[in-house]
Formats: sequence, C-alpha cells, structure tokens
Amino acid sequence: MTQKDRPWLFRTYAGHSTAEKSNALYRANLGRGQTGLSVAFDLPTQTGYDSDHVLARGEVGKVGVPVGHLGDMRALFADIPLERMNTSMTINATAPWLLSLYVAVAEEQGADVSALQGTVQNDLVKEYLSRGTYVLPPRPSMRLIGDVAEWCAGHAPRWNPMNVCSYHLQEAGATPEQELAYALATAQAVLDELRPRVDSKDFPRLVGRISFFVNAGIRFVTEMCKMRAFTELWDEICAERYGVEDPKLRRFRYGVQVNSLGLTEQQPENNVYRILLEMLAVTLSKGARARAVQLPAWNEALGLPRPWDQQWSLRMQQVLAYETDLLEYGDLFDGSPVVAAKVEELKGRAREELARLDAMGGAVEAIPYMKGRLVEANSERLGAIERGETVVVGVNRWQEAEPSPLVGEDGGIMTVDPGVEADQIARLEAWRGARDAPRVERALEALRAAAAEGRNVMPASIEAARAGVTTGEWAGVMRAVHGEYRGPTGVSEAPSNRVEGLDGLRAAVDAASDRLGRRLTFLVGKPGLDGHSNGAEQIAVRARDCGMRISYAGIRLTPDAIVEAARADGAHVVGLSILSGSHLPLVEAVMARLRAEGMAIPVVVGGIIPDEDAARLRALGVARIYTPKDFELNRIMGDVVELAAPSEMAAE
Repeated sequence: MTQKDRPWLFRTYAGHSTAEKSNALYRANLGRGQTGLSVAFDLPTQTGYDSDHVLARGEVGKVGVPVGHLGDMRALFADIPLERMNTSMTINATAPWLLSLYVAVAEEQGADVSALQGTVQNDLVKEYLSRGTYVLPPRPSMRLIGDVAEWCAGHAPRWNPMNVCSYHLQEAGATPEQELAYALATAQAVLDELRPRVDSKDFPRLVGRISFFVNAGIRFVTEMCKMRAFTELWDEICAERYGVEDPKLRRFRYGVQVNSLGLTEQQPENNVYRILLEMLAVTLSKGARARAVQLPAWNEALGLPRPWDQQWSLRMQQVLAYETDLLEYGDLFDGSPVVAAKVEELKGRAREELARLDAMGGAVEAIPYMKGRLVEANSERLGAIERGETVVVGVNRWQEAEPSPLVGEDGGIMTVDPGVEADQIARLEAWRGARDAPRVERALEALRAAAAEGRNVMPASIEAARAGVTTGEWAGVMRAVHGEYRGPTGVSEAPSNRVEGLDGLRAAVDAASDRLGRRLTFLVGKPGLDGHSNGAEQIAVRARDCGMRISYAGIRLTPDAIVEAARADGAHVVGLSILSGSHLPLVEAVMARLRAEGMAIPVVVGGIIPDEDAARLRALGVARIYTPKDFELNRIMGDVVELAAPSEMAAE
C-alpha cells in the first residue's frame, strides 16, 4: 500500500454566546473528527473591554466567545486536556493576556506548560491595515509581540508566539504581491524586534517558531503559485537576512482560512464550490501545503453559521484528505514551466514592494502607505465587479435562480440569544465580587510597573490571570501606560483619478449641493467595536469621487460620538456600517440620540442584516438598508443624493 502523508490539522473557527456553549461546540467538533481548535473571541475580548463597557454594548458573544477572566477561560476548555490539544487563538491586541489565561488554566489542569502546542495570532500590523482590533500605538504593540515570543522561547517552546496574518490583507483587497510583501515585511519587523532580545545562538530556533496565517481566493492557480512564492521568499529571507542555516528552521509554516470576501449572499449554495476550489490552492502543492486548514461555511455571507454548516466544511476537508489519493504523491507542480514562471513573477513583484517598504523604514513606518494601497486595490477590485470585468456567478451574471432550499425558516443561520449579554455581565459582576481584592490590586500594580519599566509583561500577566484580573482591567493598564491609537483610514480627502462613469453622479451631487446651499456632506460612521472597515472605506471613497464632502473618522465610535460628528460637520446623510451582527442595538442608539438632539437626518445602514432585522431597522426610521448583495456602489450613491436633497421630480 502506498504510504500517505499525514494530513494537515483540521480546524473550525468557532466560538459564540458563552464559554459554556462554545465548550460544548468544541467538544462536539472534536468528536466529529476535528483535530485542532481555533477559537473565535468576541469583539470586546479582542479589543480589551469588559462586557459591561459602553463600547461593548450589542457586541457581547456576537462574533465569538466572551472571555473576561480566568473563570471564563476555565469554562471554555472544561474537559479538554490542553496538554494534548493544538489550539489556535485568533487574538492580537490582547494576545499576551489571553495566552496568560490559557497558561493559567493549563496549570490548573496539571499540564506541563512546556508541552503546550498552539498559536496566538499576535499580529498587530495587519490590525492597523485591515481588521481593526488594535488598542495601542504600533511601537508598544511590537514590544508586546516581542514579550510573548521571548516568553514562549523560554517557557513554551512548542507554542507559536506569532502568526503573521495575511488573511485579512486579502480580505481588504490586497493583490497577491501585496499580500506577499506586506506579510513578509511584518515578519521582518517582528524578527528585528526579537533579535536583540535573545542570545544569537538561540535566535534561529525562535525564527523557526514564527508561523503564518494566509488566505486563498478563487483564482486558485494564482493562489497556489502565491503559496510556493511564500515558501521560497521566506526561505530566502531567513537565510540571507537572518543567517539561519538549518533548512528546517526556514520552513514556511502556515495555516489557512480560505477567502470569505468572495462568499456571496446571492445564491449562497454556490459558496460550497468556491470554498472547495480555494482549499485546493493550499493543499495540491505538497511543497507549499498548509499545516492547518479551517474553512468558512457556505452561509457566512448571511450570518453566523450553525453547527451543521461548520460540520459540512469539516467534511469537505476529510473527503479530500482521506478519500482522494492526494496525499500519496509528491509535489504535482515541480518542473512545470507555467507554474515556475508565475511563481517568479509574483516573487519579483513582491521583492519590489518589499524594497519600497524597506526604504520607508520597514512595516511599522509604512503602515499609512500600506493602508492607502489596500484601499486603492479594493476599490479597483469592486470597480471591476461593477463593470462586469470580473465575473461573479449569481451576482453580476446569471442572477436568475431557484430559491435555495438550504435557507430554511431560520434564515439558514444561527442567531445569538439577546439575553446572552446581560447574563455575561451578571457573571462578570459576580466574579469581581468574589475576588481577593488586595491580591488583584497587587497584581495590577506589578503589571503596571512591568509595562512602564519596559520589562516583559508575560510573568506579571500570568500572575494577574491567577489573581482574577479581568480583560478590561489588563487592557486598561496597557492603555494607561502606552496610550491609545487611531489608525489611518486610508481614505484621503483628494478625489482619485478613477472617475470614469461618474459624470452623471457628479452632476447630480453638484445639483443637490446647489439646492442645499452648500456641498452635500455624507458622514460614514462605524459604531461599536467592529473593525472590518473595508465596506465603509469603499463607500467613503466612492462618495468622495462623486463630489460629496465626506466625513469618515474610522472605526470604533460610540453612537454619541457619531451624532456629535454629524452635528459638527453639518451632515446631510449619515451612513452606518456594522458587520458584527450588532446592528439592532447600535442603530437604535444612534436613532434615539438623533431624535433627542432634534436632528432630522436620513440614516442608511450597511451590514450582514437578515430580512427580519431589516424590517425592525425600517421601523426605527432607517431610510435605506444595504447588505453584501448590494455591490453596485453607484446605485447607493444615487440613493444618498436623493435622501440629502430630493430632486424636484422626486418631490412631485
């Protein structure tokens, strides 16, 4: 019998509602053949807020599991032996803290901490560029990344202390060469931070623990070549820039979640095929095969997947690994001139971009540049879909279709019980009341001293976890020491030179501005903690290019701040973008504040919004609602113009 390679780790990105419910989901998935865990945390946990913070309203348990303290982490992994588990935690700004809680729970289980296996994502650069869960300025953030890596090297050598994440770069519109260059530049920035911290003889081993988390889109031949380019460029960087001699320590070790950006609300059953084709990009080439794969579910453009939907994606991996003969062969593409030429092309373009970033001082200094380039690239991607140059089946071609039988009475998605937030807050208050308060204060003071003095914060963070400190308290110390930060939006005030096809809209904006007596002003706001700003950025860019005056301050705003900005800027229309599923409480808060201030401004809302919720938003007074199926930005611009200053024809 032919000897097969071992398959990659099978993971499902999961977590919702409460630690107890997420634990039940994890144990069920492990029983179905999943071989590793991938934890999704809710937005308050990711951004360092306790569940009762004003910014956490409506966000608790929505896009992941809330973990506010050791008790939550204990419940999350109950009856799951961490010493025998490989756990990936998608956590960045609060990575030192969540790893500390994980270590504390492992200790309670009697585990050997040095045997723990898993990953914290811990990539803050991409948070400034695309995902938006950053907390601190870039330099202190790099310091914390280094703290985790340095601590892991000495105490948990099998743990990956950082997952350089290009996944969200592609979700933000990155081209393959941008994804290559920006991810590799981030890895270089981290290694440059780490090199002075460890003995030179130990540095190669630390290099070998850096892993990557990548994306694979529908153009799966290009994506497969991108993965081969990644492996070759990383080997080159490790050898030439860092002098790593052992080829095993230069391996490009990566996990993957395939593209969610291309999943469609229209004809969502087609997403099953998209996910399969994207998985082939990271499994077909043995020399560049992923070490761990997690797949989105077919219905993620509709809302939160149900356990059955996640099971279906897991089964897709298992069929490929165990029913086909893929793992019986060497690399299928070695010697292919077509593949070799594409790989060299991608490497050449990535090297050019890397040189440009190096000339700017590296990834951290180049954050504003990279953010601007990503917004431009995403604008080009969306424009090509609008013009029909890029075909998306069921979206801009072959829109007529039978109703999907997969979308049943529940809408084909899982909904989070609205009572979850109140229950979580009650548990948090009980936890605070039962703690040893003096021990908590001592732990927080020790943490504050370590951060202020530039010492590694991991030992103090682990002691704080044991003492019962909360997520918000830990992050509060970091904010007090290092300050907070608002990243660049990538949206400049100057219109771009891509205004083809906008003449009619520009004339309509001019006419509306004349009727209003000043330039039509459109405020785009992101209330709550949702940091996925791609849609808001593209709306702002198109409105700007149509001649509107735009007001866009980026992510993470309170409803009060949005209403105050609308007043200060004299907004004629307010647009709210919320992708975390928290649209009902956040929009309600904005509408209530507008009414209280006597401001009769039309409000439009965009997000992943089920029909039932859309009806409730309209009842609140929302003028227009847009979901991922509304890809024609020019139509949205026309709506904004009419809402701001109805034309005479419309008024009649």
